[in-house]
Amino acid sequence: MRGATWPAVQRWMLGALGAIAVIAVVVESRAQSPSSGDETLVLSGDESLGAAMRAGDKSIVRKILSLQFSFVDEDGKVYDRKNFLAGLKDIAAAPASDVKVTVYGRIGMVTGHRKSAHDNEVFFLDIWAKQKGTWRALVAQDVELGSSDALPVASAPNPDAIPYDCKNPCQTIPYRVRPLAEQDIVNSFQAIEKAAVGHDADEWSKHVADEFVLYGSSRTPITKSGRIAAIERQKQTNATVQVREVEALRLAVYDDGAAMIASHVSPDNSRPPYRATRVWVRRNGQWQMAISVQTEVKSP
Repeated sequence: MRGATWPAVQRWMLGALGAIAVIAVVVESRAQSPSSGDETLVLSGDESLGAAMRAGDKSIVRKILSLQFSFVDEDGKVYDRKNFLAGLKDIAAAPASDVKVTVYGRIGMVTGHRKSAHDNEVFFLDIWAKQKGTWRALVAQDVELGSSDALPVASAPNPDAIPYDCKNPCQTIPYRVRPLAEQDIVNSFQAIEKAAVGHDADEWSKHVADEFVLYGSSRTPITKSGRIAAIERQKQTNATVQVREVEALRLAVYDDGAAMIASHVSPDNSRPPYRATRVWVRRNGQWQMAISVQTEVKSP
């Protein structure tokens, strides 16, 4: 280090500390049992990722990201791993608040609030996957919430409403299912969509975890009980419920946890497209949706 300038020394120290943090997460995750301390490891990895992003340290971030990593900002713009690394400091968010960590099998999720690189207050969902004994960042998504009700309904019954003919995603989706677990998750997802269209709150409830919350652009979060109440109101008013089609879908299953990443569109362009990230958990042999984050795509 002889002859080095003080800024150079600072950069070296930051890189060394970041490398030590990453190594610690990797080594500890391999040494511990599958259920011991995973929440702590996921949170530590998430904090290390955020700090390395703000420092613009691509070497550290590269070690933390999975090869399948993708990020969706609050405008619905998608960054794959390569583009994410290329624009690191331009998309780095401020430190998070109200952080919560949950682990399902080998899927961990970190949620909370933070100020995005665009200086917007956003809710975030960061998904981590335990790959070969090491927790790595798999998906990250931001959404700018609002104060409007998620599901407004008509005030009076509409006996002349025409039921929505739901083919995609209720009957088919553009995805080639591989393992049996993927088929089970797709079946559960389609059952949820069918139940929403058909005003069947009981059937919808079977495929959704009790801790479920839906976070959508310009909406207030809606819990499982809130969503059930909305479906019941739609049934009373005979409201026509339309769900947007799945344009593209990706699934990642890790034991009893899974992540679903999808793009949704309205065929008639009556509503903007959105990006959705969902976490699934298998309980008693049945896959249930635990969270859904939906970010509308803003026009350029």
